Amino acid sequence: MYIGPHPEVLIPVNPAFEVGVALALFAYVLAVVTSTKYVYKFLTSKGSKHNVAVYYNRKLIHVLTGGVIALLLPIFFTSPLIPFILAMALAVITWIPHHAGKLMYWFQVKKNMYEVNFCIMWGAAVLLAWYFLGSPIYTLIPILFMSFGDAATGFTRNIIFKRRTKSWWGNIAMFAVCAPIAYWLIGPFGIPLAAAASVIEHFEFNPIDDNVLISLTSLAGVLVIETFLI
Repeated sequence: MYIGPHPEVLIPVNPAFEVGVALALFAYVLAVVTSTKYVYKFLTSKGSKHNVAVYYNRKLIHVLTGGVIALLLPIFFTSPLIPFILAMALAVITWIPHHAGKLMYWFQVKKNMYEVNFCIMWGAAVLLAWYFLGSPIYTLIPILFMSFGDAATGFTRNIIFKRRTKSWWGNIAMFAVCAPIAYWLIGPFGIPLAAAASVIEHFEFNPIDDNVLISLTSLAGVLVIETFLI
C-alpha cells in the first residue's frame, strides 16, 4: 500500500448523493443533541446531579454521533471532503453557544469547549487518515477510539465517582473497548495502539484535551503500523 498523499480521494465520486447523505446525517446529529435534553431531564428527575447528567450526555453524544457516523463512512462516502466539512460545521455550531454565553446546558459546560475539540479532531482524523492512507477504513481507528473508547471511560467514571474525573478504571474500560476494534481493523498490531491510546486518554492540558491526544496518538500509530509493520 502506498503511504503518502492521495489527492484523488478529495474528489467525491458522486457528490450530489454524498451531499444528500451528509445533510441527512447533519439532521440526525442535531436530533441526537436535541433529544439528549430529555435524557438530562430524566436523569435529574431521578436524582442525578447536574454535572453527572451533563457528563452522561456528552459521552452519549460521542457514541451516537461520532461513533455511528464513523461506521457509515466507508458505506456512503468515497471522499473525506464532505464528512470533513460536516464536522467543521458542527464545530462552529457547538462553539457559538460558548461565544454567545448561551450554553446548551444539558451537555455543555463553561469551563471547557471539549465538544468543539471533538468535532475538529473527528474531521481532521477523517481527512488526514483517508488522504495519506487512501482508504476510509483507516479513519475508523482514531474516530472509534475517540467516540466509543473515550465514552467507555466517561460512563465508567460517572458510575464510580459521579463526576468528571480521571481514573485508571476508566482507562481499563477504554482499552477493553478499543482493543477488539483495533484488532478487527488492523490485526494484532492494533492491540498496543489501543493500549497507547487508552493510556494517553488519562491526560489533558486544557485547552488540549483527551479528544486531541487520543486522535493524534491513534493517527500517528496507524501511520507507523501501516508504513513499517504491515
